[in-house]
Amino acid sequence: MSIRLSHEIVRALLPPRTIDAHKGAFGHVLVLAGSRGFTGAAKLATEAAYRAGAGLVTVGLPQPLVPIVAPALIEAMWLALPATKNDSFSVDAIAPALAASINKQAVVLGPGISTHDDTRRFVIDFLKLNKTPLVIDADGLNAISINSGVISSALAPVVVTPHPGEMARLAGISIDHVQRDRVGVATQFATRQKCVVVLKGHETIIANTTGEYCVNTTGNAGMATGGTGDVLAGVIGGLIAQGTSLWDAARIGVYAHGLAGDIAARAYTQRGTIARDVLAALPYAWLELEGH
Repeated sequence: MSIRLSHEIVRALLPPRTIDAHKGAFGHVLVLAGSRGFTGAAKLATEAAYRAGAGLVTVGLPQPLVPIVAPALIEAMWLALPATKNDSFSVDAIAPALAASINKQAVVLGPGISTHDDTRRFVIDFLKLNKTPLVIDADGLNAISINSGVISSALAPVVVTPHPGEMARLAGISIDHVQRDRVGVATQFATRQKCVVVLKGHETIIANTTGEYCVNTTGNAGMATGGTGDVLAGVIGGLIAQGTSLWDAARIGVYAHGLAGDIAARAYTQRGTIARDVLAALPYAWLELEGH
């Protein structure tokens, strides 16, 4: 069944925030992101998880990058992980990353991590062994594209957030095929691989494991800029950490992310909008959705 998302639909899905809540009530997200030259991806995803309402966020980075990123994220906690010579996650990072995931409510994996061979192995082994709800984005998707069937054997529920090019690599088809049949490609992949799919683009498609899907109605061409996908991955992870199902978190996250993009474009124009503007507009998107 297809549903076009609206304020009313998404408002009804928002997780509650009780007056006597504490930070532990809103969950803890582990963000595994970044590599040499792509530290901004870790920053955007981490801040987005907080802006989505998560109580705590720990960001795991290749160890040499921690001094670079730490001053920019004063609210986050840090996990320095073993790195390759290219300052990306090495296979030796698997054990400490898995240990860190045990007491978390959501993991975001992939923004800016590179496609180094060791890092690909890190992603695949982490996916196979991790037991915490997982959002896979960007280079995390590229790492598993050589064998996307690994998703269906994951121990934890998974959300994947591909753009059309990443979707084409995951499904082993052309980008043109993806764009001609966005609904069919998203729903078939979701049911076959037993995951929630967020196929990004104009009127993003969100599909679940039963073949149900939604069409997003927010967002604009100003969001076609580097980093906005990192923000979306963080938002979805932050919502999952609050106890929201992966299906609901994907629908809320995509809609609110697009709404933030619309708010940013009103202030900065579509041409002038960048990912940080979308991130900064998220609180105003929540204001609209909460009816204030």
